[in-house]
Amino acid sequence: MFYSVLTSGLGYYYARYIEPRLLTTAYHTISSPLIPRGFNGAKIVQFSDLHLGYNYTLEQLEVLIEKINEQKPDLVFFTGDLMDDQRTYSRTNEIAPVLRRVNAPLGKFAIYGNHDHGGYGTEIYEQIMSAAGYEILINSSKIIKLVDGSQIGVLGIDDLMLGNPKIKETIQQADPNLYTIALIHEPDMAHMVADSAVNLQLSGHSHGGQVQIPFVGPIITPPLAEKYVEGFYKVNSSSGHELLVYVNRGIGTTRVPFRFLARPELTVFTLVAK
Repeated sequence: MFYSVLTSGLGYYYARYIEPRLLTTAYHTISSPLIPRGFNGAKIVQFSDLHLGYNYTLEQLEVLIEKINEQKPDLVFFTGDLMDDQRTYSRTNEIAPVLRRVNAPLGKFAIYGNHDHGGYGTEIYEQIMSAAGYEILINSSKIIKLVDGSQIGVLGIDDLMLGNPKIKETIQQADPNLYTIALIHEPDMAHMVADSAVNLQLSGHSHGGQVQIPFVGPIITPPLAEKYVEGFYKVNSSSGHELLVYVNRGIGTTRVPFRFLARPELTVFTLVAK
C-alpha cells in the first residue's frame, strides 16, 4: 500500500518534495499546580531530529532558527539527532554558528539522539552543541531558577539505543515539589519515567511515523517509538502518578526521504500556573 501511494505520481511528488518542507508550528498550553507564578506564561520551544545532510540543509536550518526566535522563547530544548551521519556530512564546522543564534534567556538544553552517538559522532555532537551555547544533559538534571525564587526542574537521559542511559538514577533526581521536565529522545520508555516525580516528558525520534496511511496509521516507526508516535499521551504509574508525554514529529527525514501526513514540527509550549 505504501509504494502504491508514493508511486501514484502526485502522491510521490508531494511526499518527496512538498510535505518535508511544510513546517508546522504547534502551540500547546501546559498547566499544573506545581508551575510557580514566576513561570506563568513562560514559553518553551522544542525542536528535534534535524538529520542534517539527509535532505535537510544548513540553509533550511537558518530559516528554522529565525522561526524559533520569532516565538521569543524563554527556554529551548533540542531532543536529539542533529546530523544524519557525521561521517559523510561536510559542513560540520558551520553548524554551531547557526545554532548559536537561538535566543533563550533561561537557557538552551540538548540531549543525545541515536544518530548523535552513531558513526563515532559523540564528541563531535558535544563540541557543536557546547560551542552553540547548549547545555547537554547526560543522565543529569538542572534547576532553572528565576530572580524571584521560582524554580522548575529539567533532566535529560542519554540515548537509549547507542548511549549509556541511566534511567532510574536520573529520574530519581526529580524533586516532587518542583515541576520537572524530562528530555528523552526515544519516547517508549515513558512507563519507567511515570514511576518518578517527572511531570512532562518531551521526546522525538518517531518523526510522527514519517509516512502515515489513512485508516492504517504510521508505517515507518523506529524502535522505541512504536507506542508513542506523535502528540500528547497520558501515562499512569502504579502509584497513580500521571506523566504527560509529548512526542515531536521532528524536522528532517531519515531512512526514506518522504513525509506523508506527518508534517515536520516546531513545538511551542506555554506554561500556566494553576
